[in-house]
Amino acid sequence: MLAFSFGRALATNGEGHAMSGSPYGDAPLAPGIRSRVVTGINGLDVHLLEAGFGDPVRPLALLLHGFPDLAYGWRHLMPLLAEAGYHVVAPDQRGFGRTTGWVNDYDAPLAPFGLLNLVRDALALVSALGHRQTALLVGHDFGSPVAAYCAIARPDVFRSVVLMSAPFPGVPTLPFDTANGSAIATPVADPHKLTKALAALDPPRVLYQQYLATREANEDLSHPAQGLHRFLRTFFHVKSGDWPGNMPHPLTDPSAGAFAALPTYYVMERGTTMAQNVAPFEPNAAHVATCRWLTEPELAVYVSEYARTGFQGALMMYRVLADPLLNRELRLFSGRTIDVPSLFVGGTKDWATYVAPGALDLMRSGATTQLQGIEIIDGAGHWIQQEKPAQLGRLLLDFAPKSPA
Repeated sequence: MLAFSFGRALATNGEGHAMSGSPYGDAPLAPGIRSRVVTGINGLDVHLLEAGFGDPVRPLALLLHGFPDLAYGWRHLMPLLAEAGYHVVAPDQRGFGRTTGWVNDYDAPLAPFGLLNLVRDALALVSALGHRQTALLVGHDFGSPVAAYCAIARPDVFRSVVLMSAPFPGVPTLPFDTANGSAIATPVADPHKLTKALAALDPPRVLYQQYLATREANEDLSHPAQGLHRFLRTFFHVKSGDWPGNMPHPLTDPSAGAFAALPTYYVMERGTTMAQNVAPFEPNAAHVATCRWLTEPELAVYVSEYARTGFQGALMMYRVLADPLLNRELRLFSGRTIDVPSLFVGGTKDWATYVAPGALDLMRSGATTQLQGIEIIDGAGHWIQQEKPAQLGRLLLDFAPKSPA
C-alpha cells in the first residue's frame, strides 16, 4: 500500500480526518476552498478539495476528474458552484494525487480500479460526508463513465448527472433470446481489426488507449526526455482550445483511414512515446506567459504530484477498459439506461467527443431517457472546467434539477 508523505504535517479536525490549508505544496487556490483527507472510503483515504462547506444543509455537488487530472482541475469552477449554494466536493480519484490505499504497481489486481468499484468509492464518499444524495454529479474524461455508472447503479443517490468530454454509449448488453435460436446477432466492432489496420498505415499508428495500457507507459510519462514540466505543459496545451491544430469533427466510421485524421496525441505514431508525439507542439514562452487557465504555479501542482506518485495509478483505467472480465461485470446492468436528468458538455476544440464513433448519437438515442441537452462550449478544448469555468458554471446551474437556494 502507498504511504506517501504530504511534505508537511497534517492536523486532524477531531473526527479523524486529516486537514490542510494547502493541499499540494503551495498550490494557488481561491479563498473558500479547503483540503482534507477523509478516511475509510471503500478502503481508501480520500484526499479532496471542498467549497461551500459551512452550511450542513447545502446540497452536494460531486465533481469527478479524469486523466491526467486531479481534484485540483476543478479549482476554477468550485467557487462558482459554492456561491450558488452548493457544498462542492472534488476528490482525487483512486490512483491519483493524494488519495492513498491503492497499490502502485502495474501488476496489481485490476478489480479495485474497475468502474463499479469506483462507483462504490463515490457512494461511500457521499455517505461519509453526511449526504443522502447528490444534487449534481459531474464527471469529466474518465470521470464521465464513472458518473454514468453511478447514475445507473444508484439513481436514488445520484439524482442527476453531467457527462463531460466522453459521451456514454450505453451499457454492454447480454445476448437476447439465444436459447430459442431466434436472436438477431448485433455486430460488434473488432478492436483487433482496427489495431491491425492502423499498424498498416504509413507511418504505422496506434491508438493512445492501447499505448497507455502498456507496461512501458508509466516510465515513458514519468521520465520524458524533455522533462516532466515541459511534457505536461505541452500535453495540456495540445489538448486545449489554444492549440490551432484541434479541429474536431465526427468520424464517419471506425476505419483506420478515419482515425488517421486525428492528432497524434490520440492516434500515435507506433513505436514512439506520448511525450515524443506531443513534443513538436510545445508552446512558446509568450504563450505560456499569457495562459490564464493554467499558470506556471498551477502547472507546478501537476508536475510535483506526478513526480511524486508516477502515473501508474492513473494509467490503470486504461487497463480496466481493455480487461474482458471487468467489461463483462458491467453486464450486470444490461438493459438499464441513465434514467435521471442528464446533460452532455463538450468543447468545440475537443476531439474527445468524437473519438468513439457514434457514442454521442447512442447517448442521445438509447443510453439516456432524460437527456436535457448536448452543449458544446465555443473555444473550449479538453480541459473545459479549467479553460471555460464561467460558461460551464452557467450550464450546470441552469441544468441543476432543483435550485439549492
